Amino acid sequence: MDKIEHIGIAVNDIKEANLVFKSILGKLHYKTEYVESEDVLTSFFDLGESKIELIESNNKDHTISKFLNSNKSAIHHIAIKVSDIYFEIQRIKKEGIRVLNEIPKQGADNQLICFLHPKDTLGVLIELCQEK
Repeated sequence: MDKIEHIGIAVNDIKEANLVFKSILGKLHYKTEYVESEDVLTSFFDLGESKIELIESNNKDHTISKFLNSNKSAIHHIAIKVSDIYFEIQRIKKEGIRVLNEIPKQGADNQLICFLHPKDTLGVLIELCQEK
């Protein structure tokens, strides 16, 4: 495990959230990207060695939308950068922690991603990510 790669924040309106975070951070987001594998729109703000990812879904049945039904905008997940996502998936499974996708999928910002089951991680959704 290398570092916190990004913190994902679920939002209802990514354009509005971009304006709020521009005001907070004093800079513009550097990228907006639709992630087909997750069916979400993302926006990234660079914070030195880490990033903030804003996430919006227009699909009312998506986990982001369901998450936002009980939260306004809130931290959705913490992403940890790894150098070998395949190794980490196997290592974590041996520790008894379930993964939500055993085969890494394409995520935003040129990353391979895998989520750990929040029931096994004290209720925190953790994303592993490796730059492609």
